[in-house]
Amino acid sequence: MTQHGEHLSFGMKASSVGRRGCVEIVCGSMFSGKTEELLRRMKRARLAKLKVMLFKPRVDDRYDEVKVVSHEGLNADAIPVASGEEILALARPDEIAVVGIDEVQFFDQAIVPVVESLANRGVRVICAGLDQDYRGLPFGPMPSLMCIAEFVTKLHAVCTQCGAPACRSQRLLATEGQLFVGGSAAYEARCRQCFVAGVIPS
Repeated sequence: MTQHGEHLSFGMKASSVGRRGCVEIVCGSMFSGKTEELLRRMKRARLAKLKVMLFKPRVDDRYDEVKVVSHEGLNADAIPVASGEEILALARPDEIAVVGIDEVQFFDQAIVPVVESLANRGVRVICAGLDQDYRGLPFGPMPSLMCIAEFVTKLHAVCTQCGAPACRSQRLLATEGQLFVGGSAAYEARCRQCFVAGVIPS
């Protein structure tokens, strides 16, 4: 039996009558494998001969401007966009069966009705992103997206301090603002006990 709702769309062409859309959220801290899981699901959809489109926020150009790239180096071609409205304009439900969105927390609240619209029109929408920011608070549109989702998968990293399951992202650089894009030099995974909310370790 497949997991995380993958059975809902497999074997259905984009033009299938009665195709049912859904929303899947893959969330967790930095370095928890969110992007790897998104790419795995997209790969399985391609293997099922479904038409897919993968999107990323234009602001996230850490590893590549036109690819979704995991911290471990897995990658896939993607379309960089600045808004949810661009996704809605490009991902035509009569042609596309599966839409993937990486780092969805970087979009504003307008991404929520976009995802809802696509799912209501028969598209399987898979969103990956951080559920908490560097303060341990809900990140951007993630709470709303998790609320409307049929499936939510929360992944954990390994705490760099004690080795326990990590659910939070510790910011290491003295940079203000929630929307700061960084990698291993700027963040590390921490468990609840080792996490220091909004404080830069000395």
